[in-house]
Amino acid sequence: MKAFISLLAGDGIGPEVTAEAVRCLEVVGRRFGHEFRFEAAPVGGIAIDQTGSPLPDETLDLVKRSDAILFGAIGTPKYSDPTLKVRPEQGILKLRQELGLYANLRPVTCFPSVVDASPLKPELLAGVDIMVIRELTGGIYFGEKTRTDTSASDLCTYTVPEVERIVRLGATLARARRGKLTSVDKANVLETSRLWRAVVQRIMPVEFPDVAVDHMYIDAAAMHLLRRPADFDVIITENMFGDILTDEASMLPGSLGLCPSASLGTGTLGMYEPIHGSAPDIAGRGIANPYATILSAAMLLRHSLHLDTEARALETAVEQALKDGVRTADLKPVGAAATTREAGDAVVARL
Repeated sequence: MKAFISLLAGDGIGPEVTAEAVRCLEVVGRRFGHEFRFEAAPVGGIAIDQTGSPLPDETLDLVKRSDAILFGAIGTPKYSDPTLKVRPEQGILKLRQELGLYANLRPVTCFPSVVDASPLKPELLAGVDIMVIRELTGGIYFGEKTRTDTSASDLCTYTVPEVERIVRLGATLARARRGKLTSVDKANVLETSRLWRAVVQRIMPVEFPDVAVDHMYIDAAAMHLLRRPADFDVIITENMFGDILTDEASMLPGSLGLCPSASLGTGTLGMYEPIHGSAPDIAGRGIANPYATILSAAMLLRHSLHLDTEARALETAVEQALKDGVRTADLKPVGAAATTREAGDAVVARL
């Protein structure tokens, strides 16, 4: 297979962790006989510095011509003021909209060899394997906004088609996993959540009668995610709830540095990124955890290139590196912490 992959490394530690993922993809290509071509483009704060825009037209044109996008992280202290009219985060929001990437898949897997890095008791983490699907292009983040000196508002809107596609994607994935779907909303208070729940209740018995479904309020879901995480299989929820819930879920495996993600639309083009931020405080020091970005590359292989065997080989290499004790500083290493490069080397060696 020949594939063209856009590299949007972004800011902070983004370039460091994406470099290791690229190395791993190159090894996968050589091992399995594929040709992966990479081309880099600016996004986020570095793009504002260079062009004045967090998503230059040239970057958008590049990603539209690619088979998949490997994304690093965005954000710098220089642009941290939330009152700025041009901010790095606008780049990723526009990317999602322009490419129609409406579903964010965030797997949460607790690797047995590093459960001691988690703040939860090990017995709560046994068997944890969750897929959270967050709606990505609707809801309060994209609604109309107003602000005066004395008040402000953010409009949360959802349409039936926006909810339907998330429900069908979640149920399809649940059917291929353990057959359980949990829909998270706030239907006791919010009209958008009542619409969300009504769509789930209409679709599931007719189209997915073999998938067990339950409904949970967002506050209860946040509690049970820590109290009994192994009970969850596939979770679907709206944009803001998903944003918060997945950051909470990242603490189950012990670090944001172990949590990949995929943003998907109707076609095969997807954007793959770690869920952590740009971590400017450690940028350039060579100590960032690249595992989440490498696992995101595995998701790229699976979802955009349909190379499941290759994806599993890369995931197995990460798991083996962790099992062999190659831990970066965020994973509470027993001995000396591995550098970003050493963690990448470990995965490459096991591939």
